[in-house]
Amino acid sequence: MSRKFSQVDVFGEDVCTGNPVAVLLDAEGLDDEAMRAFSVWSNLSECAFVLPSTAAGADYRVRIFSLSTELPFAGHPTLGTARAWLDAGGVPATPGVVVQECGGGLVSVRIEEDRLAFTAPPLLRSGPVDPEIVDTLVNILGVGRERVVDAAWLDNGPGWVGLLLDSARTVLELRPDASAYPGRWDIGVIGAHDPGSEAAFELRAFFTDGDEPLREDPVTGSLNAAAAEWLITTGRAQAPYLAAQGTAMGRRGRIHISSDKGSLWVGGRATVVLSGSAALRAHAS
Repeated sequence: MSRKFSQVDVFGEDVCTGNPVAVLLDAEGLDDEAMRAFSVWSNLSECAFVLPSTAAGADYRVRIFSLSTELPFAGHPTLGTARAWLDAGGVPATPGVVVQECGGGLVSVRIEEDRLAFTAPPLLRSGPVDPEIVDTLVNILGVGRERVVDAAWLDNGPGWVGLLLDSARTVLELRPDASAYPGRWDIGVIGAHDPGSEAAFELRAFFTDGDEPLREDPVTGSLNAAAAEWLITTGRAQAPYLAAQGTAMGRRGRIHISSDKGSLWVGGRATVVLSGSAALRAHAS
């Protein structure tokens, strides 16, 4: 069966400078294994599968898979799915706002001229990190303990633990290695740029997926959302501000953080780069 397919560049300052996500726009009939197999084949950090909504007020439902795991929420797939759905002719019930249903609940995506922005979801886990875990993370990152300003759980779905380092330069110089520390790791690293820089903060996201080695995600909406809440709550940042990610990988991710009526918004460009069809069969009942 031929199904509509798009590949979207998300958070890039220019086309093909952000984080790509594969979006299958007609996923009805596909079982978990078919979705997981397609995600593994794509070899992207995530794939999104669009289905009819089941919740009142939602324009569509999306399931998000990494290479081995289904995620209740992820940021760049949220913006990428909304852009692919709009590009394919989707019309939101509420003008200017797409409402997405996902495992984490309903997420609003605001249409802001050439950008899209999602509301930051609530944290599932927050607060301080055990010193033993921080010590392990420092060893994985290969950075001196004195470089760590603070640490906190930043879990809004993917499971991030965040480390605030002493500068953006320290963040950019990291060369992590988790080979001596088996298991799952979702590590978000943040450092402030010098005053007057284009971006206020530099972020990097390192994760493991199944038994695979530690990887770096080019630009990460979920981490930026949770990090923004942490930085603003602790008085280290004020919205609006601009964050950069992907620099160490040769990307130019730009994440726009803003607040409005008590809601935190995470925005960036989302551009359909590839569109066509994918030949995937529905599960035989």
